[in-house]
Amino acid sequence: MKHITLNNGLRMPQVGLGVWQSGNGEEVINAIHWALAAGYRHVDTAMIYKNEEAVGKALASSDVPRADVWLTTKIWNDDIRKGRTTAALDESLARLGVEYVDLILLHWPVDGYERAWAELETALAAGKVKSIGLSNFMDEHLQDILRVGNIVPAVNQIEYHPYLVQAETISACDEHNIAITAWSPLMQGKFLDEPLFAKIAKDYDKTAAQVVLRWCLQNDIIVIPKSVNEGRIRENNDLFGFELSEEHLVAIDELERGHRYGPDPHDFDF
Repeated sequence: MKHITLNNGLRMPQVGLGVWQSGNGEEVINAIHWALAAGYRHVDTAMIYKNEEAVGKALASSDVPRADVWLTTKIWNDDIRKGRTTAALDESLARLGVEYVDLILLHWPVDGYERAWAELETALAAGKVKSIGLSNFMDEHLQDILRVGNIVPAVNQIEYHPYLVQAETISACDEHNIAITAWSPLMQGKFLDEPLFAKIAKDYDKTAAQVVLRWCLQNDIIVIPKSVNEGRIRENNDLFGFELSEEHLVAIDELERGHRYGPDPHDFDF
């Protein structure tokens, strides 16, 4: 497992298991146990995923010590709007059954995010979280946080894949050494429709998914591919025994077309 050193000095595993749309029971518990057995040490959840309880049960019933697993969760939009970020964090900690999370993110840039950021800074000082960050914050939203906050975000989690690189946002984050986590790095399954990935995969005796994820890693991006299939969970972490050539990296770079599979942070209604 490789890590990205954040701007607060902590080392975040570069590959994690995402649990979006995974059931709050055996489905999540099994997926996390398989992931930990495969070498993962990073799990990404959120209140709105409605599976924090199962995530907590999986970690508690694992042989891997809690301190060895990087755990991320997120503050949902309604709580940000209502000014209840601290209460929402406490509720997440209770559902997860943990005393702290390694990273807490503001899930989307909704009204009230500046005040919410101040609450995260307080939670950091209180030891409830080890790192604080953002999710789906574009350049202008990030500038607001940098202007009003005392602490620079450690991470910004955004949609990122070969069809959507978001260079402007990444450039703004790079300026402040803010790490990027990619959600939907496998294009919500649509990577299978792009023949280039399978073509490149043949040269390395790897799968198309591994090629896409390896491209992310070589761009210093943290990835959290979601799966509840044991074989795919193992496959998605088998990324460190090969390296894409410069020619292949450039070929994948050239696929960029500004295409989103998820909501636009500039125009969403939830």
